[in-house]
Amino acid sequence: MRVIGVPPNLTDERDLKTRTFFEKCLGNVFRVEAIEQVEGLAYPLIEFHVGHMLGYEKYNDSIWIEPRYIKLATGPSEQQLKREDSCPS
Repeated sequence: MRVIGVPPNLTDERDLKTRTFFEKCLGNVFRVEAIEQVEGLAYPLIEFHVGHMLGYEKYNDSIWIEPRYIKLATGPSEQQLKREDSCPS
């Protein structure tokens, strides 16, 4: 799934840069790791492992995101395109 938006209520705190991290995930493609219904929400939350975005193993960090901010990926991610652009021809 491709991240296509950032929830507007996310903020950055001194030690936790949540909004900045979600913005870094924009345009990138992730595998769905879990789908969980949360009491009080009319929609499920989707979990992606995103540790590799911070230089760790994928499973070391995850985000939970609302379905309206993702879509089915049909092409390469922004991260893949950047890697392809930096490869010598």
